[in-house]
Amino acid sequence: MVPMTASPGRRVLLAAPRGYCAGVDRAVIAVEKALEQYGAPIYVRHEIVHNKYVVQTLEKKGAVFVERTEEVPPGNIVMFSAHGVAPVVHEEAERGRLATIDATCPLVTKVHKEAVRFAKEDYDILLIGHEGHEEVIGTSGEAPDHIQLVDGPGDVAKVEVRDPSKVVWLSQTTLSVDETMETVDALKEKFPQLLSPPSDDICYATQNRQLAVKQMGAEADLVIVVGSRNSSNSKRLVEVAKQAGARAAYLVDFADEIDETWLEGVATVGVTSGASVPEVLVEQVLEWLARRGFEDVEIVKAAEESITFSLPKELRRDLRDEAAALVAERGGAGASGAE
Repeated sequence: MVPMTASPGRRVLLAAPRGYCAGVDRAVIAVEKALEQYGAPIYVRHEIVHNKYVVQTLEKKGAVFVERTEEVPPGNIVMFSAHGVAPVVHEEAERGRLATIDATCPLVTKVHKEAVRFAKEDYDILLIGHEGHEEVIGTSGEAPDHIQLVDGPGDVAKVEVRDPSKVVWLSQTTLSVDETMETVDALKEKFPQLLSPPSDDICYATQNRQLAVKQMGAEADLVIVVGSRNSSNSKRLVEVAKQAGARAAYLVDFADEIDETWLEGVATVGVTSGASVPEVLVEQVLEWLARRGFEDVEIVKAAEESITFSLPKELRRDLRDEAAALVAERGGAGASGAE
């Protein structure tokens, strides 16, 4: 029988901040507004954010997620995800006669602009990030001849540059702060004149969520991170929890993925969520824990967040008419989307 009241000594530490960051909130609202304004379908290149629940919810409303621009029929609207895309993707959309909405997180756009600027100044750019991640692909595409990926401290030994006096590092925005600085330290040892970006590339939300997990990790026997397995920042929270002293830490999309055996011998459970996770999923986890005696919830507050981003400017235009005009200019909708 599952206990329905709190058991002595059992408690939940709930991280704050957690869940949606400003960039994710902006991207999700952008899809919803586009569906309201222009009607379905709205095509989205790649998952708008890395969260299974969010993607499934938007699909039910009329969003169509595709992996390649060429999958979108001419004369339609395509939105670029919060992770950003390379310039070649914008060119693909133009060739395919598509109206576009760019929902790239402004903090990712900042990294793109840094890459372009340093490439123009002929620097070798060392991009710290995870190979194959959409954000890394997009940033690398801004200056492919100048950027090389450094996927953690273990990659540093193989890095070669043209001129050690003209080297700069940039990073994916969703990395572990500690691991990134470990990589930077190793790079600086190899390249003493290594230049740092003008401001921190790891986003404020990633840092704040990691800080909250560090604060509760030492007290928690178990940490549950709500987030999807393709979410870089969510996976980093699991790693940070373990490094902070949690006996165990797990990543779940939904409450029903929690294994009751995880609670054996556990008095304190830490709960947090990645930056692309809606609060409803955290509430379901808290309800699941409460039904098993973990009703005492304490907030672990690491920072205040008040940042907001304005919606993509393209939502102020009539994109359906723009898409139709693109088709009319280039020979009708029956032609192939890729030329």
